[in-house]
Amino acid sequence: MAEPGLRFMLALAALNTATGTESVIRTFTPFYFTVEPADTLAIRGASVILNCSVFAEPSAKIEWRKDGTFLNLVSDERRQMLPEGSLLTRSVVHSKHHKPDEGFYQCVATIDSLGTIVSRTAKVTVAGLPRFGGQPQAVSVHQGDSTLLGCEVNGDLVPFVRWEHNRQPVVLEGRFLKLPSGSLEISNVSDIDAGSYRCSVETAGLSKTSEETELTVLPETGVERKMKFLQQPVPVSKIAGQTVILPCVVSGYPTPTIHWSRNSETIFERFQKITLVGSGNLEISDVTEDDAGIYNCIVENGNETVHAQTELSVQVPPHFLKRPVNIYAHESMDIVFECEVMGTPMPTVKWIKNGDMVIPSDYFKIVNERNLQVLGLVKSDEGLYQCVAENDVGNERASAQLIILEHDVPIPTFPPPSLTSATADHLAAAKAGLLPSAPRDVMALLVSTRFIKLTWRPPAEPHSEILTYLVYYSRDGTNRERVENTSRPGDLEVTIGDLMPDVKYVFRVVAHNKHGAGDSSSPFKVATQPEVQVPGPAQNLVAQANSPTSITVTWQEPHSANGPIVNYKLYYMEKGADGEQDVDVGSLSYTMNGLKKFTEYSFRVVAYNKHGPGVSTEDVEATTYSDVPSAPPQNVTLEVRNSKSIVVHWQPPPPGTHNGVITGYNIRYKKGGRRGETDTTGGSQLSQIIDGLERNTEYSFRVSATTVNGTGPASDWVSAETFESDLDESRVPDKPSSLHVRPLINNIVVSWTPPENQNIVVRGYTIGYGIGSPHAETIRVDYKQRYYTIGNLEPNSHYVITLKAYNRNGEGIPLYESTATRPLTDPFDPSEVYIFDLFNNPYTPVPDPSPMLPPVGVQATVLTHDTIRVTWADSSLPKNQKITDARFYTVRWKTNYPANTKYKTADTTTLSYIVSGLKPNTLYEFSVKVTKGRRSSTWSMTAHGTTFETVPTSPPKDLTVVSKEGKPRTIIVNWQPPSEANGKITGYIIYYSTDISAEIHDWVIEPVVGDRLTHQIQDLTLDTSYFFKIQARNSKGMGPLSEFVQFRTPKALGSPGKFGKIPPMMDSGSDTRHSISGHNSPHGSPTSSLDSNTMLIIIISAGVFTIIIVVIIALICTRRTNYQQKK
Repeated sequence: MAEPGLRFMLALAALNTATGTESVIRTFTPFYFTVEPADTLAIRGASVILNCSVFAEPSAKIEWRKDGTFLNLVSDERRQMLPEGSLLTRSVVHSKHHKPDEGFYQCVATIDSLGTIVSRTAKVTVAGLPRFGGQPQAVSVHQGDSTLLGCEVNGDLVPFVRWEHNRQPVVLEGRFLKLPSGSLEISNVSDIDAGSYRCSVETAGLSKTSEETELTVLPETGVERKMKFLQQPVPVSKIAGQTVILPCVVSGYPTPTIHWSRNSETIFERFQKITLVGSGNLEISDVTEDDAGIYNCIVENGNETVHAQTELSVQVPPHFLKRPVNIYAHESMDIVFECEVMGTPMPTVKWIKNGDMVIPSDYFKIVNERNLQVLGLVKSDEGLYQCVAENDVGNERASAQLIILEHDVPIPTFPPPSLTSATADHLAAAKAGLLPSAPRDVMALLVSTRFIKLTWRPPAEPHSEILTYLVYYSRDGTNRERVENTSRPGDLEVTIGDLMPDVKYVFRVVAHNKHGAGDSSSPFKVATQPEVQVPGPAQNLVAQANSPTSITVTWQEPHSANGPIVNYKLYYMEKGADGEQDVDVGSLSYTMNGLKKFTEYSFRVVAYNKHGPGVSTEDVEATTYSDVPSAPPQNVTLEVRNSKSIVVHWQPPPPGTHNGVITGYNIRYKKGGRRGETDTTGGSQLSQIIDGLERNTEYSFRVSATTVNGTGPASDWVSAETFESDLDESRVPDKPSSLHVRPLINNIVVSWTPPENQNIVVRGYTIGYGIGSPHAETIRVDYKQRYYTIGNLEPNSHYVITLKAYNRNGEGIPLYESTATRPLTDPFDPSEVYIFDLFNNPYTPVPDPSPMLPPVGVQATVLTHDTIRVTWADSSLPKNQKITDARFYTVRWKTNYPANTKYKTADTTTLSYIVSGLKPNTLYEFSVKVTKGRRSSTWSMTAHGTTFETVPTSPPKDLTVVSKEGKPRTIIVNWQPPSEANGKITGYIIYYSTDISAEIHDWVIEPVVGDRLTHQIQDLTLDTSYFFKIQARNSKGMGPLSEFVQFRTPKALGSPGKFGKIPPMMDSGSDTRHSISGHNSPHGSPTSSLDSNTMLIIIISAGVFTIIIVVIIALICTRRTNYQQKK
């Protein structure tokens, strides 16, 4: 701060010397706080210091304010100001009814010739006397289990809690952890932990100790104990930069395993950032806004799973994005101090001038809720201005100085952006020469209620070209002038706006030539028109919701109608919409119907009389009532955990269909045709574990969302089958049974087979590879995958590859393989190398000797069925991750199905990229590299994302219909799944009818479950043509219908039916058509419209024609051969 000010003062000195002006330009005085007081927790009876130090030349007078009132430190025996300005309070006083030292303190610094600045507000809180809300209770715990010893104290005393075991201090590390409540957690209890425990609180020499309690350690019997929460996580709010512990303490046998998820995504430990402490508590260091969200503690022990969730909110104190800057100005100018702040919650901004709050008025205005505009400057506006930003977790302030120069002193710099456009054009330095005389005949061309248009004649003696005119104006009787300049040289008129109705104003005009400002014209007075013809605002405007789709708005007539009210115009707007809508109303109320459910609207009313619209009312808001959701949850999927449990996952209903706050979800599940059961969850939960299921049994699930009004529609049923037996996850998987590699020029195809021991859970495979070492790059793939193509490799290089299976217990034994990629000159095998690759793979340059670090923290966030956002961080950028150079990032992505899929890439200059045009319900892998000039990094670690499902976009394939042997009234329909299923097929619907022209809803339907590709239809009518179509459905809805297939049932027993994709030509006999209901089926099936005799004639004719053609061709070939032999 001081260095730029010094350079500026030197520049001013040089300017004064160069111009030789007699008037001295005052410089800005460095005046700021070097240390400001901070929020402090004081101890009763102890001393407390609030620090304050000021940089000022000359020295500043320092005072202290408490709760807005200056402290009299001369007569105060306990308070003393230290030499540098800090405030010392001895023997802090605090009782239930007398708290003189608690409150809000500010350090105030003043330089008489300059002004006053005020420090940030510091809150002093006094910790109460140590006392216990409850005593620790005796506890019995089994060996190896976890336990909790409570110590109930006030929240501000938790940092002072200490624990003792057998009267010896407990070292809080390893198995011993003090939770945020002050309780002591002991994990993996052993016999040495038995004994007496007590907690103590000690503050400033005052201490209090709880009663002793006994911890008894019981031997482990091996008998199952149901899991029980000893401490669940509770909602917590932290300030950015702090450390938070989310407690989750559970007892039970077998010993529980605890892991965490955030916003339904599994959390992995990160060095020095996220760690598990104690038995499973989550500790997050240096929290940021990105860490906020819903956290779920998931506890499993092989027999059951329980979970508890909480919310972490992160608040950020105010910080400045743009600080106000010092300003030079002349009287009558308009200026703006700019101030831009951020924080969570969003800070409010207010302004202080010389230590006093700025109250908005006609001349002091708060613009855009943060900037201070001062209109028509006067000399008394000089001083120090402070922008004060405050939110719930802090306050900050930044100061700037305003110096008003004499009119004959030029402003020493180019007009800063803080000057308004109305006053920025007349700041050029004056030069010696003849100045113009006063403009003549100033008069008003047009006078309205809110503006006046002035005109004048040029000066009689301009002495050179007039560059501009300045119009000074003020209210009659005040000395605060404002100024407006003409927009173009030579203009002789100007419009002054934003005036008040029925107010007299004084105007004068000054001409400027190249030498400076000339004489002022004589004052000219004129009053604006009174604004009395139109109505005032309507009174008592009230908006009240009646239903989820209607709001009634009522009001009363204006106090000043200024004549009969013709009608009212009601303006309304949905919150967040771009523009208002309006409706004419002839009464004092109106009911808006057809509104969106649970949506906030704003309303205002304007009264009309014969003169036109009056003054608008202030806006009022109302929100339509909530209702049940109008759409089901999306993307319902099932994950089979073991033989007795299935996890149900889903996404909320689409935006705009919630119709209220989602308070919970109902999970309905059943097996076979049974009635089923219902489980419920909270509104923020997007998964649920269903336990207690039967082994090797298929269950169907559907999910519906609820609001306070009830339950919305349910999703389609989805099914999954529990395991026949539980697999073991108490140990890592065995090594894969085989590993094969096939090298190409820039790729290596890796394939493998799973471990021979199929009784151990495998959740995926880890592939490592690198030149000479397998640890350079790592990729994780799904447990179902059996091959992977490693791309972007160096030609003619030796790579080592490792493969490991993993589960939640860790990674298994690796398999190793090594191979060398082929050289660029190696002949290629067409079965292994694609022609596209040969011509499009770029030459791989020699790596830079100092490559850049690859991006880190790559994440893939699924947005829609065809869009995924990829984000990352760049460890070579500053902490704020701001890009200031010409680097760019390359994002590559591909799917592994089919195996020969090629990478696609895109370049971006930001730290995120939205990849679109993806296939629905498809797993993609993403990686990123950074390039700067000729330097590039290696590819980053891979992130994966599976796009959401969408409705099938193609019909089922290969629809065929055949008769069932021996049953002429029964047919068998066969088909194949759609090419573009876009999700798991949950069912098919077969449509059939004897009338091809009938509406589809009049066709008979036969539903089929999603895992079937054949279906029998019985009791059809003999010798009848049927038309068949089929469509598939998934969790998102129905796909398109297939083309029809025609089939004719046999005439009698033993006669085969006929089918084919032929035009719908029906037999002329009346018995070939049936009137078939769309829901009650006689169960027929399709055939050809040609009878058997006609078909026989066609076949014989075709055969005879074919024989004739063959004979003719043979004769021609024989003659040609004989001719060649003779020749």
